Amino acid sequence: MPLINVRQHKRELRAKYRRARQSMPPGLKSELDSTLTEQFLQLDEYKSCQVLFAFVSGEIECDTSEIIADALKNGKRVAVPKCGEVSGEMDFYFIKSRSDLSSGKFGILEPLPEKCEKAEDFSSGLCLVPGLCFDLQGYRIGFGRGYYDRFLQSFGGVTAGICYYKCIQNTLPKGLYDRPVDILVTERFINRNPVKE
Repeated sequence: MPLINVRQHKRELRAKYRRARQSMPPGLKSELDSTLTEQFLQLDEYKSCQVLFAFVSGEIECDTSEIIADALKNGKRVAVPKCGEVSGEMDFYFIKSRSDLSSGKFGILEPLPEKCEKAEDFSSGLCLVPGLCFDLQGYRIGFGRGYYDRFLQSFGGVTAGICYYKCIQNTLPKGLYDRPVDILVTERFINRNPVKE
């Protein structure tokens, strides 16, 4: 069996799924985002969570704006990430509305630390995890910066990835520190993996 360069393979897959997302017609993306949102909001894990660690979606990511709005409307505490300038790590801050956000690193909306409370407890809650593609075991390939890879190593709650069905593979190359999400949500199915102890 030939040896696979995992890093190179991941780079190729990242480029493939970035192109697939960039070429998606806006009308189709909007339709899929709406269905993904409905699927996610029906999760028992979402309905019962008191704290949602969400990401503010970028242009080619699955739209999380309605998920965040629903969580805030229903009295959940919503924390979103701010990426570190140098360390490669990210902090989460609780927001109360979109007015707590401004354009940050990589052009993505991030919380304003001067207006928001910093999250310190990551032992529980539901974390919405981004990814360019996922596999059926819940492993993901992100944008290659490693922020979530590092964060998920110490997160103690339940993790849920949302992804378009066309960006799902049976299996993905994985490294020693890769960690699968507990729940994978697509517009066609919801896949639950054994929740970690």
